Amino acid sequence: MTTAQAVTELTVELGARSYPIAIGADLLGDATRFAAAIRGRHALIVSNDVVAPLYLDRVAATIRAGNEKVQISTLLLPDGEAHKTLASVAQVFDALAAMKANRDATIVALGGGVIGDLAGFAAACWMRGIAFAQVPTTLLAMVDSSVGGKTAVDLPQGKNLVGAFHQPRAVIADTAVLATLPARELLAGFAEVIKYGALGDADFFAWLERHTDALLAREPEALAATIAHCCRQKAGIVARDETEQGERALLNLGHTFGHAIETAMGYGGLLHGEAVAVGMVLAATLSANLRRAPTADTQRLVSLLERFGLPTTTPSGLDPDQLIGLMQLDKKNLSGNLRLILWRGIGRAEIVPDVDVAAIRAVLA
Repeated sequence: MTTAQAVTELTVELGARSYPIAIGADLLGDATRFAAAIRGRHALIVSNDVVAPLYLDRVAATIRAGNEKVQISTLLLPDGEAHKTLASVAQVFDALAAMKANRDATIVALGGGVIGDLAGFAAACWMRGIAFAQVPTTLLAMVDSSVGGKTAVDLPQGKNLVGAFHQPRAVIADTAVLATLPARELLAGFAEVIKYGALGDADFFAWLERHTDALLAREPEALAATIAHCCRQKAGIVARDETEQGERALLNLGHTFGHAIETAMGYGGLLHGEAVAVGMVLAATLSANLRRAPTADTQRLVSLLERFGLPTTTPSGLDPDQLIGLMQLDKKNLSGNLRLILWRGIGRAEIVPDVDVAAIRAVLA
């Protein structure tokens, strides 16, 4: 397929802050698209030491081809969730200061969710907000974290506790890069894909059940269709509830449990998508225990997650009370009361306030 045939164009509708999402093969070489995403004369490409050797030179060359006057600097950070920290953001600030970046500078986030989150947060803070572009290189980032303007870093006390809503100028998702994505990273991304079906689209959930083999084989058409569907669903939710006052919280299905597990394991055990997979099963199990949803739907969710090679049980050795303590720091809670995203069954997630702690402890034990 040619680039023109492969590209899917979507828009996140936020009035003056609306921005395009492009999904297709070979977009890293699209100089026109990158030129539209870069504002001003300074561009800082933030990436990590795994992605950069593969794609950084190509992206830099594409930016130059689109506008030879742009001054480009680069910053490489270590790979992994453990480096999504304030210290890493400080390195971004140092790089911006070194290039004398003004308010018209642009940060280009080239990497997965960690790079996108922390680079976006740095962009939100530098001179009270500069432009940034998301260039996601993992499936998880393409379908979820690159869209919607949530930016943040982690603290030892919890995930994403320091952050800001700061929308990108563009999301450029080159599906060809998924060919180099390690298998474990690809599978972790499918947890977020499955989440979209589980929270609000039973037909999409069933489609995933039918197309599992094609997706695991990385068939380009199936992957592109999946990414487009997820982005379209999220773009609609973000347009209706940008700062998560209501509906957008449903996108956190499985995340309150998952974030607690990641934090308890020191951000070095499960990948984010793997933790979300476990978290979704815990949320579904809790829903069934509370007689809010059929047990059969939990079993169907477990089956699909396992077909995608994802974990479905809580890692051994974790203390339920520690996990509950971490969950109490979750951003969705109000007035100190636990507020979880549960469901009535596949495709019917809901926000549930004041969830009984004893019931949560029972599913964690």
